[in-house]
Amino acid sequence: MGDGGTVLRWQPCRGEAQRGFECATTKVPLDYKRPWWRTIDLAVIRHRATAPGQRTGAGAASLFFNPGGPGGAGTVGLPELYAKFPAQLRERFDIISWDPRGIGQSTPVRCFDSAEAANAWHADVPPFPVGAEQRRQFITAYADLGRRCERRDPQLLRHVSTADVARDLDRLRHAVGEKRLRYWGISYGTFLGATYANLFPDRVGRLLLDGNVDPRAWMNGGSRKEPELGTFLRLESDLGSGDTLGQFLELCGRAPTGRCAFSAGDPAATRTKFAELMRRLTARPVGSWTYARAVSEVRGGLYTVHPGWNQTAQTLQTLWQGHAPQEPPTPPGPAPYPGFEQPLSVMCAESPNPRDPQRYAALDRLSTARSGDLGHWWAWANEPCATWPAAAAASYVGPWDRPTAHPVLVVNPTYDPATPYQGGRAMARELAHARLLTLNGYGHTALDNPSSCVNGHAVCYFLSGALPPAGATCEQDTPPFAPTPPPAAG
Repeated sequence: MGDGGTVLRWQPCRGEAQRGFECATTKVPLDYKRPWWRTIDLAVIRHRATAPGQRTGAGAASLFFNPGGPGGAGTVGLPELYAKFPAQLRERFDIISWDPRGIGQSTPVRCFDSAEAANAWHADVPPFPVGAEQRRQFITAYADLGRRCERRDPQLLRHVSTADVARDLDRLRHAVGEKRLRYWGISYGTFLGATYANLFPDRVGRLLLDGNVDPRAWMNGGSRKEPELGTFLRLESDLGSGDTLGQFLELCGRAPTGRCAFSAGDPAATRTKFAELMRRLTARPVGSWTYARAVSEVRGGLYTVHPGWNQTAQTLQTLWQGHAPQEPPTPPGPAPYPGFEQPLSVMCAESPNPRDPQRYAALDRLSTARSGDLGHWWAWANEPCATWPAAAAASYVGPWDRPTAHPVLVVNPTYDPATPYQGGRAMARELAHARLLTLNGYGHTALDNPSSCVNGHAVCYFLSGALPPAGATCEQDTPPFAPTPPPAAG
């Protein structure tokens, strides 16, 4: 079945990591205002329902998933996270994802001729600059990246907005025979879900938005006027990271070193130890581990409590001892294209950011003053947008409160290091008739930091439409640095 030529012909995926999944490629218009002009490819992936006899209703029953980003590739993200979906949903639904336009195996934004050239360029750019000379080099490098991207495919750069992706998603919904959309979106995928809900409110079936992006903050309140803050500082992602790091050090300090390798015996001493380690790395790197790399790795390590927090604690302790942590093995075969320009192509084209590169040094000071070391990363992550050459041709800037055919379920951890809890509250407030379910826990998204309580509510919601009670809260299944349970008897 198709919509305007959108047809999915499924076949077994080829990649070893995608064993058990089916893949398809379909075409959609680059510009929905000129559908006759140019088409692009979308790479789509699904896992069939594991108990087809229990599937709801007649015909296809599909649940779409977006793994976030922007720049998250569903052909990678769905296989990685599939096992974390509640078993009853895996039994009842075909779970489907895709690489959004411009991303991954879909028609991609690629600003280099090869993976080797892209990796060589990226190797010379730090996660964020430290000092005046690095700031100059960082700004120069990303201005160069923008020029490279503009030369390669200027048309594509202007048609990778979230609204374009939402229109693609509506075609995919129709192509699998669904009258209304079932969808679980995490992180940036929540903004995609909110955009879909307001472009196609009558086609909303069940939408679960997990780890939420405040849509008004992402779009600068709908204003194209140059903002004072970059996207991530408007979202308060730096505050989320800072608060979550504070919890990491607090809980690590309460735990013995057998459960948290970086523990100094109590929370205050552990916080002091962390500050001293950051000071040391600023003065002198440990091998390739600069201060910027350590901050970047800690930021990412906070996303998943298990195993991320334990691995982060071990990394910090290894650096504290003056040794470089062991590098992960290089995967066999040719290096894949890294695609670091792909998230920028979405964010910089549609979410307003300051256009003066020199402004970001002041934003760095603001962010670190309010959120600590991790604020550096979030402040500079938007600097590439200062010189980005393209603006989205068809972005959606609101309103966000159009009544939907079914209410939306919003889920957010209280200590999320990328999409803080206030983003979940904002999403529930902005959308019409949405319900917020609070996860009292840590890490980025409930899906990636499992809670049987959240999963139970998700199952009820997708199967029956039942929402949690107003004000409902859940706990995580396994707290950070918890004792290892004894083996079962027998």
